[in-house]
Amino acid sequence: QVQLVESGGGLVQAGGSLRLSCAASGRTFSSVAMGWFRQTPGKEREFVAAIVWSPGTTGYADSVKGRFTISGDNAKNTIDLQMNSLQPEDTATYYCAAKKTLSQTSWGPNDYWGQGTQVTVSS
Repeated sequence: QVQLVESGGGLVQAGGSLRLSCAASGRTFSSVAMGWFRQTPGKEREFVAAIVWSPGTTGYADSVKGRFTISGDNAKNTIDLQMNSLQPEDTATYYCAAKKTLSQTSWGPNDYWGQGTQVTVSS
């Protein structure tokens, strides 16, 4: 099976920075896009950032534009999320996802997902 594992979460003061990483293991696979999502208990999963390998475009939620940067390596199916100027509202469990095909635009059960890493920002 395909496994995605997130790392880099932790506790940080408001205004601080964290860098999340997502690494793939298990069965070799190819993705067309990878992204980061976050979720707080009782709330819906929220899109954060994604990269589409061809043509290499990136997209961000309005709430993180200018503060977060996504990067990655298509050959290794890895992505990072550099998070700067963190605020308490960024507190969430962050999930890495990999999309196998662009035949559907939504992210869900047909995609690969990691187990999540907790990010907590204190004020």
